[in-house]
Amino acid sequence: MNSVERLSKDFFLQDVLTAAPGLIGKKIVINSSEGVHRKFMITETEAYRGTEDKACHASKGRTARTEIMFHEGGHLYIYLIYGMYWMLNIVTGEKDVPQAVLIRGIENHNGPGKLTRSMGIDRSFYGENLATSERIWIEDPGIIHPVKTSPRIGIDYSGEYWKSRPWRYFISVL
Repeated sequence: MNSVERLSKDFFLQDVLTAAPGLIGKKIVINSSEGVHRKFMITETEAYRGTEDKACHASKGRTARTEIMFHEGGHLYIYLIYGMYWMLNIVTGEKDVPQAVLIRGIENHNGPGKLTRSMGIDRSFYGENLATSERIWIEDPGIIHPVKTSPRIGIDYSGEYWKSRPWRYFISVL
């Protein structure tokens, strides 16, 4: 039987192109106020890599919204789109090198807006530290899945080079 370990700060200090595929198969754990642990296996991620990546929010510079992306890896970057969907992103890399992994899918839930609704993720999670938080963290069940890649989704505005980067990572779940 595999022992389950909480991901340490070191995991999140990796470059986003290592962390994003590395999160596939890991489990997001949410500890409710009643002390119930709900676990969600990550099945799809996308990497957003710094100020040079025209699809990354950090490409527009440091703002109140993106401030957490400039912190060291392990913090959550949560933002609202279309006035109704919270997006769950995990900051990776070193301080002042803004990178983040968008969680696009969890087992039985595809789509970043749908999964945050299912998980109960909202603005209150912005800035949460996955290495130390008592209400949300990520565990490694020790199972390795074959990861597929493709271009990221919904970023045509970023230009041909950036929209064609194969920085979407996913697995097929039966």
